[in-house]
Amino acid sequence: MNYSYPFDTSWTKEEVIDVVQFFSLVEKAYEKGMDRQILLAGYRKFKQVVPSKSEEKKYFAEFEKDSGYSCYQTIKKARETENGIVKM
Repeated sequence: MNYSYPFDTSWTKEEVIDVVQFFSLVEKAYEKGMDRQILLAGYRKFKQVVPSKSEEKKYFAEFEKDSGYSCYQTIKKARETENGIVKM
């Protein structure tokens, strides 16, 4: 991993942790697969920190540019999957 996670310096420590954990779950979905329920729970926590759709798009775009991993496609696949593991 040669990139950093996008975040806002005005967030609390807990909010930064929630956002970083979400991006880490997306990474895991690409690298080895991630449990659908855990991934969607992480996304819900992310949305509590970043409720705005435009801000979400901004952070997703930054993360994808740096990592090559699409948060949008990962969440879309998790929502379409019935149970089990999301593997990108």
